[in-house]
Amino acid sequence: MSQQNLPRLRRISQIVFLGLFWLHLYRTEFRGSFRIAEGEVRLPIPYPAIFLQSDPLVAILNVLSSRALYSGLLWSLTILIPTFFLGRFFCGWICPLGTLNHFFSSWKSEHKRGLERLERNRYKPWQALKYYILIAVLVAALLGSNLGGILDPISLLVRSLGLSILPGANLALEASFGLLYRTGIGPLRLVADGLHLLFSQILLSFKQPYFREGFLLGLIFLAILVLNLRVTRFWCRALCPLGALLGVFSRWSILGMEKHPSQCDDCNRCLLDCQGGDDPIPGAKWRKAECHLCFNCVGDCDESGIKFKFFPATPTTIEAPDLKRRKALASVAVGAAVLPLLRATPGLAVARDERLIRPPGSLDEKHFLDRCIRCGECMKVCPNNALHPTLAEAGLEGFWSPVLVPRIGYCEPSCVLCSQVCPTGAIWEITSAEKGWATGSDKNPKPVRIGTAFYDRGRCLPWAMATECIVCEEWCPTSPKAIYLRPAEVFDAEGKRKQVRQPYVDPERCVGCGACEFACPMQDRPAVYVTSIGESRSKANQIILRKPKRAV
Repeated sequence: MSQQNLPRLRRISQIVFLGLFWLHLYRTEFRGSFRIAEGEVRLPIPYPAIFLQSDPLVAILNVLSSRALYSGLLWSLTILIPTFFLGRFFCGWICPLGTLNHFFSSWKSEHKRGLERLERNRYKPWQALKYYILIAVLVAALLGSNLGGILDPISLLVRSLGLSILPGANLALEASFGLLYRTGIGPLRLVADGLHLLFSQILLSFKQPYFREGFLLGLIFLAILVLNLRVTRFWCRALCPLGALLGVFSRWSILGMEKHPSQCDDCNRCLLDCQGGDDPIPGAKWRKAECHLCFNCVGDCDESGIKFKFFPATPTTIEAPDLKRRKALASVAVGAAVLPLLRATPGLAVARDERLIRPPGSLDEKHFLDRCIRCGECMKVCPNNALHPTLAEAGLEGFWSPVLVPRIGYCEPSCVLCSQVCPTGAIWEITSAEKGWATGSDKNPKPVRIGTAFYDRGRCLPWAMATECIVCEEWCPTSPKAIYLRPAEVFDAEGKRKQVRQPYVDPERCVGCGACEFACPMQDRPAVYVTSIGESRSKANQIILRKPKRAV
């Protein structure tokens, strides 16, 4: 096959992998029903976190921060090993965020003048910024902080689309269909029904999700895309730590570029559509670590002055990234300073927020933060929209990690989907039986607890207002129920005796699911609320202290 056909093949690859990413994003969401296999609730798709688990940056950060490798992350070898032979093929052929950046960059390029495009596609010193970011996040991970996951491109894309863009699109489409339907015009109603049926199969959610900080997440994502209109693939060239990591490994790749000056007429067309800013033009050294292998330079060259081949002659190639020693040392210092500065504030060590309720199966807080990459998969898959990104509840180190917000949604007793989609083991994969909420405490005396419910008797209707209300007891899913009722004689505002049933919490049975807080009819501030105390993952954050048994 002629090398001039490689750009066409690359476009097909980008479309296929973007489609696969979209399929995984769509299928790792509650669709109104679950597939039940051997008593387990499962998503109807194998390897639901395959894109994240194939990410080499996620795997390396996980190894450095936790001193272990979660088994699912072995998929990253499917990207890492070929990079040693081919270079940054992932950036040009597979990465879904790279594909979106490529699309916006190409769309704008059509409107730029030739000289402007040539200048903007030359290598710029600021492209080395991504390597300094990589150094900082690797050092921070080595010291135990996985904050670098926030900047990972796959994690960023899942988080941005799943928690902001798609919920916003869902809301807009539903409103549009409703507007068409309310016109009362027969043909428009048929169009609305047809479009709704179509989009429900490819885009719409089963029910409208809402996420805290969704606007901020969407704004950041849109800013990344808009920057492509100014600089070709700005994120990929300047900020992406995964691209920097693959650029470092591509130094040893055996696939490279050969330039043939004798066949070049200095038209500079090879630079017009260059995506990596790697200087494929004659008279400049080709920068291997910056090349995305888009092959646009080969496709645009009518004189065959540029060719890619294995074991090329490389007198005009710069193999390694162009880094400055002082800036690299400064990056090391920044990465080393991040963790102690973050942990010198209240949060992880002292004064932890009592409302920091983690998903069932989460590791203890320190190890949880070692592994969590803030991808948002657990939040997106939650059927009750109960999990949301934190802002300050977990301190700055826990920024955008998942927290249960019972007032918005509660943890479904039979659901363990968040543990199934977590790519790094921050939420350990558990079964419904191990969770122990659906089977009842008689069958599982040690269910996974994420917190404990408490009553504000000054706001509870039976306690403060002599009004019968048993909603919290009815919603309590444990068996036997953690919320129980006792009859009490109270006086109403007129001094008359009344019999009401007042609720109590048995902390031995409460698992902290949040159903009681979710269902409480006190809308402004619930009369029953859940805190993280009593959670299984912490030996210290307990409400019931037991004395050790004495030997007989």
